[in-house]
Amino acid sequence: MNIPQLYPQHCAIIPTLPGTWSLPQAKRRYNPQVTHQRRRKPMAKKAIPDIIIGRLPIYLRALERMQQAGQKITSSKDLSARLGFSAAQIRKDLSQFGEFGKQGTGYHVEYLSKQLRAILNINKVWDVAIVGAGDVGSALAHYKGFVNRGFQATLIFDNDPAKIGKKVGNLIVQDTAEMVQTIREAGVKIAMIAVPADHAQEVADQLVEAGVKAILNYAPVQLSVPEDVHVEYIDPATRLQKMTYYLE
Repeated sequence: MNIPQLYPQHCAIIPTLPGTWSLPQAKRRYNPQVTHQRRRKPMAKKAIPDIIIGRLPIYLRALERMQQAGQKITSSKDLSARLGFSAAQIRKDLSQFGEFGKQGTGYHVEYLSKQLRAILNINKVWDVAIVGAGDVGSALAHYKGFVNRGFQATLIFDNDPAKIGKKVGNLIVQDTAEMVQTIREAGVKIAMIAVPADHAQEVADQLVEAGVKAILNYAPVQLSVPEDVHVEYIDPATRLQKMTYYLE
């Protein structure tokens, strides 16, 4: 049997297993004009250090303030002066996600703002559940700044009969006994825990059962959750203790 020789102009190199390559038959060449051909699956998100992700909302907030002031162009030096990070650090952080500006030209404020919102996945509004209708939970329910940043509180829960059924902000407090089913049916993926520390883990377990994938925890306790659930902690006392180190 004569095996025809394949030339580069007759075939395309496509990836197979990571780190390997293969030459497909010429008739399997990818044609971008043919919509029914199999396309390469999107690549998984690049592993970015958490500290860099944490700085992106800070950059975005500065850019949004520039937009409000009518500023069209900015630079890493300008952002550095506003935020306190070095210009080199800002450029390095942004370069993790692509090229957003040109040397000598800077960044277009509106464009970079849109790109950061897309990277942070907040180019839509996320529904958020609040667990705990005490002082902290009530303050969160009343806070008006979430919507402009891509979030809206849509549910609030408590186990106190005196609070269940009462209105907090624009929300009606619901019984935590119905929390798992309610959150699951609503498809909410983000929740904030504002309950005493000795109840926080139990609440976290229920939220995971309900399908929540991101938790902002105001209780002063470390939570145990599955690897695919992301937790952020807000503990004012810990932050104050850090600050006192710098005091005489």
